Amino acid sequence: MKKILLFLSIMITISSFANDNGAEITIPIKKWIKAGNMQLVYPAFRDTENVNGQSFKMKNLFKFSYINLKKLRPSENDVLKWQNNNYKWKLIESNKDKQIVAGNKNDKNKIAYFVSYIRVDRWTKAKINIEIAQMCELYVDGKLISSKYTQNTDKDNIGKISKSLNLEIGEHIILIKTFVGKENKLDWKFNATIKFNTKYKNSVENIVSPKQIMNINHLLNGTKISSTQISPNGKYVILKYRKRIEESNKSESWAVVKEIESKKILQTFKYSKISGLQWLPKSNKVSYTVRSKAGSSIWLLDINSGSTKSILENAKKLAGYKWSPNENFIIYSINEKPKKTKGSMNHVWGMQDRWPWFKNRSFLYKIDVESKVKQRLTYGSKSTFLHDISPDSKRILFSQNRPDYKVRPFSKQDLYIMNLETFKHEVVWKDKLWGANCSFSPDGKKLLVAGSPSTFGKIGENISKSKIANNYDGQLYIYDLKTKKVNPITKKFKPSISYSYWNKIDNTIYVLAEVEDYKHLFKYNNKKNSFNKIETGLEVIRSINFSTQTYKAVYRGSSISTPYKSMIIDLKSYKYKVIENPEAKNYKNVVFGKTEKWNFKSLKGEHIIGRVYYPPNFDSKKKYPLIVNYYGGTIPVDRSFGGRYPLNIYTANGYIVYLLQPSGATGFGQEFSAKHVNDWGITTADEIIEGTKKFLKEHTFVDASKVGCIGASYGGFMTMYLQTKTDIFAAAISHAGISSISSYWGEGYWGYAYSAEASAESYPWNNKKLYVEQSPLFNADKVKTPLLLLHGSKDNNVPPGESIQMYTALKILGRTVEYIEIEGEGHHISTYSKRIEWHNTIFAWFDKWLKNQDEWWNNLYPDKKL
Repeated sequence: MKKILLFLSIMITISSFANDNGAEITIPIKKWIKAGNMQLVYPAFRDTENVNGQSFKMKNLFKFSYINLKKLRPSENDVLKWQNNNYKWKLIESNKDKQIVAGNKNDKNKIAYFVSYIRVDRWTKAKINIEIAQMCELYVDGKLISSKYTQNTDKDNIGKISKSLNLEIGEHIILIKTFVGKENKLDWKFNATIKFNTKYKNSVENIVSPKQIMNINHLLNGTKISSTQISPNGKYVILKYRKRIEESNKSESWAVVKEIESKKILQTFKYSKISGLQWLPKSNKVSYTVRSKAGSSIWLLDINSGSTKSILENAKKLAGYKWSPNENFIIYSINEKPKKTKGSMNHVWGMQDRWPWFKNRSFLYKIDVESKVKQRLTYGSKSTFLHDISPDSKRILFSQNRPDYKVRPFSKQDLYIMNLETFKHEVVWKDKLWGANCSFSPDGKKLLVAGSPSTFGKIGENISKSKIANNYDGQLYIYDLKTKKVNPITKKFKPSISYSYWNKIDNTIYVLAEVEDYKHLFKYNNKKNSFNKIETGLEVIRSINFSTQTYKAVYRGSSISTPYKSMIIDLKSYKYKVIENPEAKNYKNVVFGKTEKWNFKSLKGEHIIGRVYYPPNFDSKKKYPLIVNYYGGTIPVDRSFGGRYPLNIYTANGYIVYLLQPSGATGFGQEFSAKHVNDWGITTADEIIEGTKKFLKEHTFVDASKVGCIGASYGGFMTMYLQTKTDIFAAAISHAGISSISSYWGEGYWGYAYSAEASAESYPWNNKKLYVEQSPLFNADKVKTPLLLLHGSKDNNVPPGESIQMYTALKILGRTVEYIEIEGEGHHISTYSKRIEWHNTIFAWFDKWLKNQDEWWNNLYPDKKL
């Protein structure tokens, strides 16, 4: 692809505008790429009036949407397919009169498209003007912003269109669609200019290459792959997709069944409202759920024959289902809702009863596929949850949970095995404080138990005596059903387990595990009691699914600058390949900056890992503002692509980003993760401050006076707390942050439950030092940094009052603080349009304080002078 760059010529002396920010300059857009000229033909009966008494006009011929301009992003020499002809996009330059020639006055009823790109490296307010005699439509970033549907004949008054623009950082496509009609008398040409304030003069660049930096539209739009399932024989795959519906806040989801080798689609469910799509354990058949007003029905589809069969019909409140290994029956769950209480008084039965769904109950049922006979398996006051069906299909493993507010973590689990012939059940364990997810071994004699360090008391803990285990650190155990013996197989394995599978094909346990900021696939060697990493080609595997009859597995994941894709691996040869990469087209022209690791040893001797993101056109001779990102809680910020804080977009906007994983995160071993317990920023803040200072000292291309920081949830707490400990930051953003540990502990839906780990055995009455002195609210007078507080108005996890009370304190103290509440949003900002507004708010704040560019912020939030 030929790249042609043209810096806009600014024929004006810089000194004449040195003290005049109100001055403006107008410069020509000189270079374009053109596809045309295509002949248009009037439709039949155009002289006949339609039902509204209108005849077909020349402008109707032009206005018709011949191609999808929203997705058009051509480069020079690309081909535009037009019916049976191909038109190359050719470079067109303005003539000596600054005119772009489209054709001549003898052209009749022809259409042409012109594309140019504008790159801005800061938020810019501009105005684009097009002078043209012929009909014209002007599009910016795929949206029609101005039009002209007349064809002028007076050469002294040819007509024009113009539009004011707010251009965000990045590349913007300017597209002109123009048409010359049969009555044309003037040359077919146009003049295009752009006007802006002189303060933006070094920020605007005209290019004709579609290469671009990553922006929020890349992240939110495009086709996303959400899950991957492999057939028992390893030949087929179910791929599930999600995509936003254009011009709306809604998205659509669908699935296809595809042959892996040929990539042939065997079945599509694109316009079917189905759920619960899954392969049967042995055969090449898929089942799925169809919901209607009458209830939910489970259907069976034979991929080879195409035939369908009803399994379960019109089940009320169907929650989920699982096939027996022999495919003879299904175990399914039904939700039951309690009767509504009369009156307006709501008696709360414990902390969990604040959850709107808590009184709902779920129970297990069985349906025989052949006879269609249904049986109820569980009943009572407590929900029952299916864990697994035994390999011989004779038993099920299920559990019940109940609150117990007398002992941490305030919930207990009972695990049972039921004989499906007699319905008799036996207890595996009772009153387990730290519950677990369990599955049968291939021979049905043992259980693979996925739990925490404390699931079996001290057996699985690998910490010093003075520490309390962090029970968010995933651990694995093998439990012998006969002897009741427990083997803590991950006790000395530092990575944190997020998923496990005992494969009957090779009798091997496979796990997905957090390894620092990676998530890798491992296999367990039972003889050596060790784990071996399997290379998969991705840095973060989000999910994996195994064939039940072959040595194959499919998985979905991403890397630090690689969007999510679906892949397949042979577990014998360990060869892997891509099955589906739906984001390839979306990111075809996106240029990413480099990333690299940057670690340091803290003053306390702790090895703290981190990574650096660089802008795409990084120049070590320049000075860059820095954004420091962290979570600081118990989960590492992994190397997956995108996310709530897409750091590749931060760098595309001209920032260096330093992300670090302070003490307390899982994936580094139990001793490291235990540092999270009862710390609440004591260690973490010191490490963030120390790491930032060392980073600044080592990276001289960073402007040490322009350093910002951002975090969410526990990371939002860290942002607030950091400002009470240091003045190294020039701007800070806290999203959904905790300002008072005690109010969060009692008010948040999960506050007391999370605190059962983060503040183990510590309560407001026995550890006031932690709950008060570690709370940013009680140290608000120490905050000097400009602070932006963001919060969803319906956040039940961390209630918005956590930001409101910090805002109140800082306003009374006369500090620089802003509070933005996102209406109708919860802990995550998920509505498409609000996500963009929230995203832009973050960048406008950082631009204001780290780049001395307040125009974007003032445009979004002008001073009301209340």
